[in-house]
Amino acid sequence: MAIAFQHVPHPHIAMRKKKGPPKTTDEHVGFNGKVALTLTTVVGTMWCAYVFAILALFALPSAIQGGSVLLLIQWLSQTFIQLVMLSVIMVGQNILSKASDKRAQMTYEDADATFHESEQIQAHLMEQDAAINTLLDKIAKLETALLAKK
Repeated sequence: MAIAFQHVPHPHIAMRKKKGPPKTTDEHVGFNGKVALTLTTVVGTMWCAYVFAILALFALPSAIQGGSVLLLIQWLSQTFIQLVMLSVIMVGQNILSKASDKRAQMTYEDADATFHESEQIQAHLMEQDAAINTLLDKIAKLETALLAKK
C-alpha cells in the first residue's frame, strides 16, 4: 500500500503568473479613449477647478446687475457650482481611485503570497508522502519477514 497522490495545479495559476495584476495602462483605448483620458486628466485637477472658479466669477457681475435673486441662484447653481464642482469631484474620484488601486495591488500580492505558501505546502506533503511510503515499504517487508518465520 503506497500513497500515490499527484498534485495538479489549477491552470489559472500559470496564467496569473504570466499576467500579473491588471493595470489601467493595460487597457486598450482607441483615439476617443485617449482624448477622454487626456481631458479627464486635465479637468480632474484643482488647477482646473481654480480656472473654472475664475471663469464663473466673470459672469457674477451680470447676475448681480440683473437684481433678481433667481438670477443669482441660477448663476450659483448653473455656472459656479457646475463648473467648479465638476473638477473638485473628479479630483476626489482620482484620490479614491488611487486608494482602490493600492488595495487591489495589496490583495493581488496577498493572493500571490498565498499561492506560494500553497506550493510550499504541496512540496511538504509530497515529502511526507515519500517518507510514509518508505515506512510502509519497511512495514510490508517486516510483515513478510515475520510471516516467513512462522
